[in-house]
Amino acid sequence: MSGLIGIPDISDPVDLPKGIDRIGADCRIAKSVTVFTDLSHKDRGQITLGDHVILMDGVRLVTGDTRTNRDCFIRIGSRVIVNVGCYLSGEGGLEIEDKVLLGAGAKILSAGHHYKGLPKSICEHGLTYGLIRIEKGAWIGAGAIILQGVSIGKGAVVGAGSVVTRDVPSFSVVAGNPAKIIKWRQGFEPSKFPKLSFSHFITKIKGLITDQ
Repeated sequence: MSGLIGIPDISDPVDLPKGIDRIGADCRIAKSVTVFTDLSHKDRGQITLGDHVILMDGVRLVTGDTRTNRDCFIRIGSRVIVNVGCYLSGEGGLEIEDKVLLGAGAKILSAGHHYKGLPKSICEHGLTYGLIRIEKGAWIGAGAIILQGVSIGKGAVVGAGSVVTRDVPSFSVVAGNPAKIIKWRQGFEPSKFPKLSFSHFITKIKGLITDQ
């Protein structure tokens, strides 16, 4: 990255921000990256990075109270870029596969709050959890919000500022609040008609003849 400025230097694996458990080769982690976790229960809240990961300024990694968030973790694959100001919650589990791009200010929220019934104050209710998986090569636009329990398919695009409340198919482009499919990436459009094997085709034909 000769000549570029504003990119963190390659991080020393023995001098990581507290709470990050393991990184791969040539990761670049900004000094302003912070972690919210419970170090006394880190066997339940592992935060790991693959090779060549970049965490830009102001990124926040969260596994929370690992005494209660028993399925919490953040696993980031290789060649992932997390732009400035992103918030990554692994309280309910967060898996980001290789070559994913997260735009500035994106928020990945794998936990929320119960709110039905008493007590009146939401802060006195328990948490809800849902694993989030972002598959290989996806792009999460700037300011997008991914809610708990959602999977983002391979190579999918989430438009800037979108709020994703349900699974996103591979190679689709979604946008809005709540996010909906607006198109498919060129060259990856799903076929209108499913391909039938020859035997399946013959069975269909026989069924039509019988119906007549």
